[in-house]
Amino acid sequence: MRWCFFTCAAVAAVIGLSSRTLAHSAPFSYLDLKFGGDAIEGTLVVHDFDAAHDLGIADPTRLHDTAFAAGYRDMLARLMASRLAVFADGQRRQVDWGTLETLPERQSLRLAFRLAGAPPGHLRVEAVLFPYDPVHQTFINVYEQDTLRRQAIISLDHPSFDYYAGSVQGTWAVIRTFVFAGIEHILIGPDHVLFLIGLLLLGGSLKTLVTIVTAFTIGHSLTLSLAALNVFSPPARIIEPAIALSIIFVGADNLLVRRAQTPRDIRAFVAAAFGLVHGFGFASVLREFGLPPTALGWSLFSFNLGVEIGQLGIVLVVASALAAIRRRNPIAGDWVAVAGSVIVVLAGGYWFVERVFLTGGA
Repeated sequence: MRWCFFTCAAVAAVIGLSSRTLAHSAPFSYLDLKFGGDAIEGTLVVHDFDAAHDLGIADPTRLHDTAFAAGYRDMLARLMASRLAVFADGQRRQVDWGTLETLPERQSLRLAFRLAGAPPGHLRVEAVLFPYDPVHQTFINVYEQDTLRRQAIISLDHPSFDYYAGSVQGTWAVIRTFVFAGIEHILIGPDHVLFLIGLLLLGGSLKTLVTIVTAFTIGHSLTLSLAALNVFSPPARIIEPAIALSIIFVGADNLLVRRAQTPRDIRAFVAAAFGLVHGFGFASVLREFGLPPTALGWSLFSFNLGVEIGQLGIVLVVASALAAIRRRNPIAGDWVAVAGSVIVVLAGGYWFVERVFLTGGA
């Protein structure tokens, strides 16, 4: 599996190297990380061409000589230390570099290293090892108890990698990370927030408001899971304008309901239906954030939980404020509902025009 992974990735990279000289036929590095009982042991394999370039050595083949390469061990270690950062549960770990080994048959050098301290639940690697080469890639293998658990590639365009250990500590790291990500996303997403506020403007009993929010949660949780797991994922150029339309609909429905002689409260159905659309919007953020393959269930659950916590916070603040206004002055409360609904319609219209005609829903 490992060699298949490397081979496919290498072939894909080589296709784009037609402009490179044949002298550098392998713009790759290899980083192995092995979780142990009291430390993380690792090796970093770099191509002699890259090392020679950044060390100022004219002939890369001279690094095949063990004695010659040993003279550059400290310089290479300092160079790699300045370009490789490893974080354990959010804290940067010092990389203790070990021996340097020459690999003439692979035209490479191998540096051993060690990260002291108990293996973390969440490991993050940030690295751009050879920035002079824009197509350089670093292949990462993560092992736990000598079992290969994860493979990934980092590059100039994607210079970081996150790994969550298959332990209780790792599970808690997933939960903590994705709950906060969900809360943050709902709070900084003005379109999602305005949609929720639009649903709350007409007020209602606690049971009614809870039903509305629950319906929205069920809707977005379903499509979030489908899209995040790559089962079904409509393009952003469709979803983003559709989210704007959902906001327009909510505001317009509020205005129409106020004028109806026998109004029907369909907000729970609207929340569920458009929650399906908003779920795809949440998923686009979650995919960019990165789902840990070994903890898909926990990451999806935690992100949804975070979104729900953020929603409940919004509902508590907005519904309480609206209820307070209505208690003190019912007429003012009515005007707030009308003005708020108009603002919701206008904002949704602005986002729709922007996403369809200016950004294409991207």
